[in-house]
Amino acid sequence: MSTGGVTVKDVSAHAFVKSYAAYLKRTGKLEVPKWVDLVKTATYKELAPYDQDWFYIRAASVARHIYLRNGVGVGALKKNYGGRQNRGNRPHHHAIASGSVARKVMQALEKIKVLESDPSGGRRISQDGQKDLDRIAAQIVRAARE
Repeated sequence: MSTGGVTVKDVSAHAFVKSYAAYLKRTGKLEVPKWVDLVKTATYKELAPYDQDWFYIRAASVARHIYLRNGVGVGALKKNYGGRQNRGNRPHHHAIASGSVARKVMQALEKIKVLESDPSGGRRISQDGQKDLDRIAAQIVRAARE
């Protein structure tokens, strides 16, 4: 079954992350930590995520991010998923996201062979992972054509 040369770069980020998160949840292979319903995703957040499937969405987003840019580590993901810290009446500043969440997401993706260690540091997408992600992207394109 050929993907027709469609890659993750050819589909919108939102559509891809939604589809891949649904796929990860459907297969049930991704190991979700017990604490996902309790944890905040960053220190500057006031509440935990409302969506119960936020871990799958974050995993799909991280997989896409690493697909587009190899050698990404925890520090880069902390910066990427950071946001504005509310400092009251003082100006907002950028704050980084939780390193533990980023680390656990990457470890869970490594366990299902989507990511692997990069010799030059960080993680990169594995061959099996690339096939999976491209297959999901091809399904999105096919569904859009119909």
